[in-house]
Amino acid sequence: MRGDELKTMSNFIPKNVRSIKKNLSVPELIEIAIKNGEGVLTSKGSLCVRTGKFTGRSPNDRFIVYDDISKDTVDWGKINLPLPEENYKIIKSKALAYMQNKDILEFSGCVGSDPDYQFNVRVFCEYAFSALFSKFLFINSENKITKNSFTMFVLPGFSVDPETDKTNSDAAIILNLKEKTIIISGSMYCGEIKKAIFTCMNYFLPEKEVLPMHCSANIGKNNDVALFFGLSGTGKTTLSNDPERRLIGDDEHGWSENGIFNFEGGCYAKCINLSRENEPIIYNSIKFGSLLENVILTKDRTPDYTDSSITENTRAAYPMKAVSIAHDKLYGPHPKCIVFLTADAFGVMPPVAKLSPQDARDYFLCGYTSKLAGTERGIIEPQATFSYCFGAPFMPRKPIEYASLLERKIKEQNVRIYLLNTGWIGGSFGIGKRIDIKTTRRIVKHIIEGTIENSKFIKDKYFGLTIPEYLEGIPAEILNPINSWENKDEYAKKALELAKKIESQIKKHKE
Repeated sequence: MRGDELKTMSNFIPKNVRSIKKNLSVPELIEIAIKNGEGVLTSKGSLCVRTGKFTGRSPNDRFIVYDDISKDTVDWGKINLPLPEENYKIIKSKALAYMQNKDILEFSGCVGSDPDYQFNVRVFCEYAFSALFSKFLFINSENKITKNSFTMFVLPGFSVDPETDKTNSDAAIILNLKEKTIIISGSMYCGEIKKAIFTCMNYFLPEKEVLPMHCSANIGKNNDVALFFGLSGTGKTTLSNDPERRLIGDDEHGWSENGIFNFEGGCYAKCINLSRENEPIIYNSIKFGSLLENVILTKDRTPDYTDSSITENTRAAYPMKAVSIAHDKLYGPHPKCIVFLTADAFGVMPPVAKLSPQDARDYFLCGYTSKLAGTERGIIEPQATFSYCFGAPFMPRKPIEYASLLERKIKEQNVRIYLLNTGWIGGSFGIGKRIDIKTTRRIVKHIIEGTIENSKFIKDKYFGLTIPEYLEGIPAEILNPINSWENKDEYAKKALELAKKIESQIKKHKE
């Protein structure tokens, strides 16, 4: 590495701290966390912490530094908020000063299991549980500092000043793409660590013709890879955790000319209403060495996963090696099939449809699912929601850049791609019923094994989708959803309304 690069990197190493303890073991980090009152051990051996007022990501506090590198390459707007470079410099100076005379914990590893597209990462943490989370979610591999290195400061106790620092509150997550530096202030929620790095990967990898993806991935006995894209509540984690297949990863991947590779070394699973019966793989992964966020414990310190009194967004973090079906490698060949998941609460989308590469690009641009009544304040009936690329909050470039790259890779590798509805049939939420998980799993099996291709396909009248007339083991009346509705006119009305919304979203992001 050139001397000027080394000099630049050295500016990010905190000075005058009391101590820096690097890459401590899991027991050592847990011991420090308990000693400092950061959390308690559960009866299962997990470290359980509470993250204060932030129990989820704070999108209004996430900024990207506006400079000569980012000004013409970032898709600025409500998602990617600009922070003037001069304000970043002041905040960085105050953050480094805040660390003086403190005991700091450092994790040093990497992001990305493909060595050709790997970034090193150094995380300087104020709290032990933040370092523990980093140890789980990133890949534990110490490498030399190179220009492909991220440096992150996780300082929940450090507050910014919204008036002078040009932020929206006293918390801020700041990404400097030119310096490859991240500052997290004011929030203890570990998801900010994970998604800040993910956003950086989503910025840099397309320059290398690598598609970054917010998806899960698994692999079968025949070395066949399947990808699952989907927003929260659509079944991305559930369907990829298949006991007959091996899990490559549950959330963040890249697609290069070499194939598919996991960005991470662990999982960060939602655990509200988690049970051994319904999610045995995730349930059994939470043991000594794992981390729980905002989970209520009983008197004997047993996790009560049904209690949402702190938040619905309770979480568990654990390394991939704790997952019983984990693939022995964090990468695989090019995918054979891709599944776009949606949970349509209007009951009008077909349970499964075959997509062309152009259809895939368009549905990738809209990223449709629906919010249910009661999930958020003020929602009294289902609402359509859209998140382009199935991960808009983490995509700093224009959506069409990612969608065009996806379309190209699908064509190059001749990948089969499908839209899978895990939502309602026979009527909207409250009238119809949700497609049961057994039926959905059977459809996924047809997709992965390729037997769906033996079906006769017809064109859907309302969405223009290509849907099968028959699938073995699947009730024929649900494959074309209008057949499961008593009121055909009402179906047509709701289907046309949703189709127009989807078309509008696609058109919006094609530009």
